[in-house]
Amino acid sequence: SISIDGPSLELADITTFHCQRSAGGWTPLVSNKYQWLQIDLGGRTEITAVATQGGYGSSNWVTSYLLMFSDSGKNWKQYHQEESIWAFSGNTNADSVVYYKLEHSIKTRFLRFVPLDWNQNGRIGMRIEVYGCAYRSDVADFDGRSFLLYRFKPKSTTAIKDVISLKFKTSQRDGILLHREGQNGDHITLVLSNGKLSLLINIGDAKMYSADAQINMTLGSLLDDQHWHSVLIEHFNNQVNFTVDKHTHHFHAKGEFNYLDLDYEGNISFSCSEPPIIPVTFLNPNSYLALPGTAGLDDISVSFHFRTWNNEGLLLSNKLYQTSGGLLMYLSDGKVKLSFYKPGKAQSDITAGAGLHNGQWHFIYLSTKKNRVTLMVDNETMSTSHMLVPMHIFSGDTYYFGGCPVNVNNSECKNPYSSFLGCMKQISIDGKPIDLISVQQNSMGHFSDLQIDLCGIIDRCLPNYCEHGGECSQSWNSFYCNCANTGYTGATCHYSIYEQSCEAYKHRGNISAFYYIDSDGSGPLGPFLVYCNMTDTTWTIIQHNNTDLTRVKTANRENPHSVFFKYAASLEQLQATINHAEQCEQELAYHCKKSRLSNKQNGIPFSWWIGKINETQTYWGGSTPDVQKCACGIEGSCIDSQHDCNCDADRNEWTNDTGLLSYKDHLPVTELVITDTGRPNSEAAYKLGPLICQGDREFWNAASFNTEASYLHFPTFHGELSADMSFFFKTTASSGVFLENLGIRDFIRIELHSPLEVTFSFDVGNGPNEITVQSPIPLNDNQWHYVKAERNIKEASLQVDQLPQRTYTAPSDGHILLQLNSQLFVGGTASRQKGFLGCIRFLQLNGRALDLEERAKVTPAVKPGCPGHCSSYGNLCHNGGKCKEKYNGFSCDCTFSAYTGPFCKKEISAYFGVGSSVTYNFQESYNVAKNSSSHAASFHPDMTLTREAITLNFRTTRIPSLLLYVNSFYKEYLSVILARNGSLQIRYKLDSHRDPDIFSINFKSMADGQLHHVKIKREEEKLFVEDEIFLSSDIQFNAIKSLVLGKILENSDIDPDTLKANSQGFIGCLSSVQFNHVAPLKAAVHYPSSAPVIVKGHFMESNCGTLTGTDTTSSETTHSFADHSGPRDEGEPLANVIRSDSAIIGGVIAVVIFIPLCIVAIAVRIYKKKNVYKKKEVKGSENEDSAETVLKNEINMQNAINENQKEYFF
Repeated sequence: SISIDGPSLELADITTFHCQRSAGGWTPLVSNKYQWLQIDLGGRTEITAVATQGGYGSSNWVTSYLLMFSDSGKNWKQYHQEESIWAFSGNTNADSVVYYKLEHSIKTRFLRFVPLDWNQNGRIGMRIEVYGCAYRSDVADFDGRSFLLYRFKPKSTTAIKDVISLKFKTSQRDGILLHREGQNGDHITLVLSNGKLSLLINIGDAKMYSADAQINMTLGSLLDDQHWHSVLIEHFNNQVNFTVDKHTHHFHAKGEFNYLDLDYEGNISFSCSEPPIIPVTFLNPNSYLALPGTAGLDDISVSFHFRTWNNEGLLLSNKLYQTSGGLLMYLSDGKVKLSFYKPGKAQSDITAGAGLHNGQWHFIYLSTKKNRVTLMVDNETMSTSHMLVPMHIFSGDTYYFGGCPVNVNNSECKNPYSSFLGCMKQISIDGKPIDLISVQQNSMGHFSDLQIDLCGIIDRCLPNYCEHGGECSQSWNSFYCNCANTGYTGATCHYSIYEQSCEAYKHRGNISAFYYIDSDGSGPLGPFLVYCNMTDTTWTIIQHNNTDLTRVKTANRENPHSVFFKYAASLEQLQATINHAEQCEQELAYHCKKSRLSNKQNGIPFSWWIGKINETQTYWGGSTPDVQKCACGIEGSCIDSQHDCNCDADRNEWTNDTGLLSYKDHLPVTELVITDTGRPNSEAAYKLGPLICQGDREFWNAASFNTEASYLHFPTFHGELSADMSFFFKTTASSGVFLENLGIRDFIRIELHSPLEVTFSFDVGNGPNEITVQSPIPLNDNQWHYVKAERNIKEASLQVDQLPQRTYTAPSDGHILLQLNSQLFVGGTASRQKGFLGCIRFLQLNGRALDLEERAKVTPAVKPGCPGHCSSYGNLCHNGGKCKEKYNGFSCDCTFSAYTGPFCKKEISAYFGVGSSVTYNFQESYNVAKNSSSHAASFHPDMTLTREAITLNFRTTRIPSLLLYVNSFYKEYLSVILARNGSLQIRYKLDSHRDPDIFSINFKSMADGQLHHVKIKREEEKLFVEDEIFLSSDIQFNAIKSLVLGKILENSDIDPDTLKANSQGFIGCLSSVQFNHVAPLKAAVHYPSSAPVIVKGHFMESNCGTLTGTDTTSSETTHSFADHSGPRDEGEPLANVIRSDSAIIGGVIAVVIFIPLCIVAIAVRIYKKKNVYKKKEVKGSENEDSAETVLKNEINMQNAINENQKEYFF
């Protein structure tokens, strides 16, 4: 090592310092990792840049180095930027200059350049230049009992803007830096606590609650490192900026600062002392420090301070004298443990302290005398342990701290645990302090991989890179994020586990239910609970806290009635959801009796509502903002043609103005104000429905790229610390770039590398990296595939469809900022090579979707939209449903399916009572289809069938029973019955001159009240049920006529068993009945009074076809979101939440008692008289507020208006 003194800087403004040992520069005699070049600048200097060269005319140069600084030439600090320790890249030859402008200037007196790597064909060689200027500041030294006092001026005025700034350094972790008291009892205090700086503010306002009056903000970490730290407090009106070093916190606070005078008391010196403390850093698992001791002493004492983030590691190992065994001191689970071991004897252990891996300095004291052992932590009695060991303890000659040398045998230094990674200082052995500078100069002991005169601990949780409320924890080399209960996942809790919209849930095949959605993905807005109503279109329903019909009286302009609506999401979350939706609406009902809405005389409204933009709105449901009317005014149907609203007629009877508000920029309704119910007999009532939004415009936003040279460009993507990119693609091409964004050095790129590979490439300054996902099947199959790539400071990942995610772990001490400056290219590259041919859809960057369609409209060779969704999503259509293409998606056509719903998965069931029958006439079906453009199935009277496919589910207890009957114009028929023994019989008569073929399933009685599934398939003479059966009659079913369920009402030529089953009819449940492409039960339920269906008897739709076999109770309820405050598992439907008003609790209790009694009585009567199974359908009762019931009765009695009341129930 070498030290160079620099020139005086007292008169310098900007100076360049040339420091070289000789004409050739600095070259140490030995080139190893323990060499450095140290510069004394003669006084504190602000350093802004450094530059290096190699040795002049030689093969000696340094390829990378560390830069350290110190005020005293001791206790060095390593320069770093990007919140990560940074090694400077050096030279590649002897003569070129490598210049670095420092991201943050250094204010110091001493600089030290520490070579890390150098030319392998030469030696260490450096010529350096340092750029900067002189730095002056006033300092004061405090001894813990002294203070500076600022006094108020007698008539001081309040400052508009106040600024308090200071710099401090200390080796103590606790203390008060500043305390200010105002004239009104307010005060601020700047407190150092556990190495962190807290700003405490009390605004001194007695009218404020104590929780609001007290403000406590904490910033910084490890501030007790005896290095300078800057503090800035800025106060302007109610805004306060609190900055410690580079980290700033913004908050609101009331109170006033005042001008102050200066005085001081105590022992204050206006210079800065430097404690003679030499720390040492254990860098890696190979680090150790071996110090000599006196062998054979029976009185041992060892003490030292340490700090670390690791909860385990070896602190001390010592082989005791001769055959005495040895001692081990180590961290385990954040506690200090001391073990004495000796061959042939049981190991003796004691433990002291807890939570010692918190990054703070902790003091350890070990004392032994003969067989008595004392272990003390932090000089605390509670953390002191004593022990008697069954042997005399005599000291060994070498103490190993932190780890063991590689070439030392286990008996000399034993370490069954991990090595210590952290800092130590003030080591003392047998009462003698250890001079670590002597160790550094090889005058005492020996060591490996240490940094002496430096504590290199850093707080990797400051700033906290865990997003969305994730909890940060750390070790010496890395940090970790606990994402539990945040709704996010990933190394930094960046990526949402929830879908962005109900539309996305629907296209995963989810049913209608409650779901959490995250409307901005990985953006700052959190997830919230909505109800997704999955129909042909997807509806998102967001409730608020006041859905009841509420009456208002005695309101006037001086005392208006204002109601605020609080939703299950914040206004920012609601706005994001509304922006994504294709359309939104909210029903507002205003009932009135002598209560007006508008005032044409002076234009001042009597009632109004306020939406998300916080502006007063005076148009009402069914109207638009530019018209300022009600629905009846638009339709011309108001009860008084002179007014545009029914309520403005000011009549002494109930009327209403009800309609949908659908202007998205004004939704949702957040406040309603009523001022005209203060007159005699004047009254109003309002009811606001939930916010309902349809679809998701971004989910289907797509662009088609037609040439390899085509691309879309967007503004630069800013994802410096966290970047996630996701999209769908489909193509037939074998390769192509999906997106690319470049910087000066950094870049990101996602591409289809081959038909089986997708790659994610990037560089943040540590060199190019590439992640590849390989697919077992080709990805250029013209079907939609999903790609998600993420890069943060801990790792990068890539996932394609449901294939395993591939991950790359970032270096712990490398560059962390992704710095891009070019435009973002989508579908191509800046070089116009390797462009993508195909479609890209739903492209999101950090949760924000790019409008591909809008940009494609003005871009050559790129078209908006992308047809052909059924190839990817057609499998979501079940039970014979057919996928139909739409411009922005697809839909399932359930026309030829026995099921209904958005994916043809909802069963259609019906209960058949005594004598009930459903007849489906194929002749009428054919005529109807023939005279229309419908694609409904049709059969001509002379049509011949050689195959049938029949499915049905049934539930009954009656035998014999007729389940299904199909006949023809030629007296041919098919019947499916339950015989007298409960067996299922299938009878085919395809030749009118022969007896029917009969197939029976006799393994058990099917009249057991359980749900049974029947599937029959015939292909010519082969009949498939469970086994293959051959028919002995004809193979053609000629001119089929009709299909009957339950009971044949017309005379038919059928066999005696079918006739007997028909005489009993069918009582029970039928579900999901399908005959080829005809769904007769579905037609009977949906179109019971239209051809070709004839329904007779007691027949009603039911949920009896569910697999559980239990009654389904339907109840109208209002749903509360109070019980769903925390995020749930991804995609999990949430149970309905029922909320009842306390006013009806007594009524509910009475009903709950009365209904079971009635059910029991009825069930007993039915069982005794009929002894048959009957499905019971229970309809839910409506729970209404008594006030609402009275009002509805009052309105209905008038018969003055025909009100179409709409309710939304889930």
